[in-house]
Amino acid sequence: MQPQTPPLIAHIIYSLGVGGLENGLVNLINRMPADRYRHVIICLKNSTDFKNRLQRADVEIYELNKRPGQDWRSFLAMYRLLRKLKPVIVHTRNLAAIEYQVPALLAGVKYRVQGEHGWDVFDPDGHNKKYQWLRRLLGTIIDRFVPLSGHLEAYLAERVGIPRAKIHRICNGVDTGKFFPKTEGRPVLPDCPLNLTDEHCVIGTVGRMHGVKDQVTLVKAFIELLNRNPELREKARLIMIGNGPLRNECYVLLNKYGLLDYAWLPGERSDIAELMRGFDIFVLPSQAEGISNTILEAMASGLPVIATRVGGNPELVEHAKTGFWVEKQNPQELANRLLDYLNNKEFMIEHGRNGLQRVLERFSLDAMVRNYLHVYDSLKQ
Repeated sequence: MQPQTPPLIAHIIYSLGVGGLENGLVNLINRMPADRYRHVIICLKNSTDFKNRLQRADVEIYELNKRPGQDWRSFLAMYRLLRKLKPVIVHTRNLAAIEYQVPALLAGVKYRVQGEHGWDVFDPDGHNKKYQWLRRLLGTIIDRFVPLSGHLEAYLAERVGIPRAKIHRICNGVDTGKFFPKTEGRPVLPDCPLNLTDEHCVIGTVGRMHGVKDQVTLVKAFIELLNRNPELREKARLIMIGNGPLRNECYVLLNKYGLLDYAWLPGERSDIAELMRGFDIFVLPSQAEGISNTILEAMASGLPVIATRVGGNPELVEHAKTGFWVEKQNPQELANRLLDYLNNKEFMIEHGRNGLQRVLERFSLDAMVRNYLHVYDSLKQ
């Protein structure tokens, strides 16, 4: 008897590049048993070298090269592609992809899933009525919504009006085989010009440098920290990994205050895990978040985390135990919390240790995969 071919899932995303959503998708596909489901990834725009992180040779990637704005040809292209591929499940992610549930329905795809990974850049607080109505309308043809945070879960149920029975919250997992604490001494960071020693304290962040990610607030906090405490110029250093329009704005600010020699902004990097092991404190200054992969990666790396009190951040960071919450766009408060750690290394190490334990207990990749398998399997029952 011939073995049955596993069902096909078509994952529809905006693009396949460096990011938390994309990282979660790649981790899910890599970890899911090959005999349970097959996968294809359909990018509305395009893919990058990030696709090389996929470990399964049977995963096809399609690029629609969607034009900016409402590109109706991309809906037709999606319909034709889905008719050809014949997936059993279509899994769209975030607002950019949710409209493509319509061509999935017309193409005869049997089951439809929508993932909510974070807020849209044009709707950082979920107040936009048009987006609420869009989700509510398309919710009539979507079988499951998968929010990554309790904040997004409440938004779907209470503001959008999605029935609770359709909502299944799943938090991202982190690869603790890749992200883990440094052992002894400060690791050498490739290409880093800061000449770091064990006497330094490195404040680090990772993320796309645009919009709601708000790395400018971190730069302002760093400037305030050193202006108020000039003795810390011998100790404090800032590393900001990522690319985008805010990178130049951060450069201009650092240069204005004569601090370019105290900071490193290398742009986009592929060696995030190694670089994180060179940090001492991790900061996420976002104005809005779903569930942040980088917070989980930082905690897995044994780092204390200072994060803004927005979205799913408080669900990950335990205030005054694994890190601190600060208000968004408040460089003064952020500078104060950085000073707390710089003045008390034992305190900093304790919070990092607590964060690592929290990740190991609650945010494993295996638990994430089991939860997604449950969602996919439940559709066919």
